[in-house]
Amino acid sequence: MSFLVIDIGNTRLKWGLYATPAPGSELLAHGAVVLEDIDYLWDLYWKNLMHKPRAMLGCVVAGEAIKRRVEEQLVEGWGVQPRWVSSSQQAGGVINSYEHPQRLGSDRWAAIIGARQHALHMHPVDTPPVLAVMVGTAVTVDAVDASGRFLGGLILPGFGLMYRALESGTAGLKVPTGEVQDFPTNTSDALMSGGTDAIAGAIERSLRRLRAHTGRDPLLIMSGGAVSRLSQDVIEWPALVVENLIFEGLLTLASALKE
Repeated sequence: MSFLVIDIGNTRLKWGLYATPAPGSELLAHGAVVLEDIDYLWDLYWKNLMHKPRAMLGCVVAGEAIKRRVEEQLVEGWGVQPRWVSSSQQAGGVINSYEHPQRLGSDRWAAIIGARQHALHMHPVDTPPVLAVMVGTAVTVDAVDASGRFLGGLILPGFGLMYRALESGTAGLKVPTGEVQDFPTNTSDALMSGGTDAIAGAIERSLRRLRAHTGRDPLLIMSGGAVSRLSQDVIEWPALVVENLIFEGLLTLASALKE
């Protein structure tokens, strides 16, 4: 049966329809909508899908009003009962070391589980530690050791938040349209380079810490809507870019729920 996964973030809802609720399943359809257009999700995207989902699993960080509107369209359109992920002490092959495990954002939890699954798939015999990076409205940088224990991580502003903060708090600075340069010689390039270096620096420091903590080179896995702005020549570490990392985590959790 086809299976729907949903990620309701701070600015957009992303969805994917998969052939089965299992990691690595075939992606049949996918899409995204900004939260301001959430009322049109069914009419614009879902009602004309060739494959109808029989079940779903999602994560949500937006408010209750957005969540309820999505639930209404799921129930009224397909009769699908909504299920939402909550972070726990252990799931999907990951042990959660957060001080209060249930307070870890469900989207971070799904991304961490998805990254761990990729590490296991790529290195089933001697799985390395992994750093899971999501680059969106906010940036999260989360470390998992070789045994699958989530050690903790960082949250920092994404590109847009940083640039808007500078624009609103500093006279004469505007959101940049510049390029990343080693030694910027104009304000637009300086802003773009500063924001990029701030995020890249946080990732690289976390990689060094994880390597020192585990004694092994970590696998860097990156995802998110703005991940393309951190090109391979910006991050001085080999990176695996996974387009739908949160979806992979949700499929992993859904597979476990079937058992």
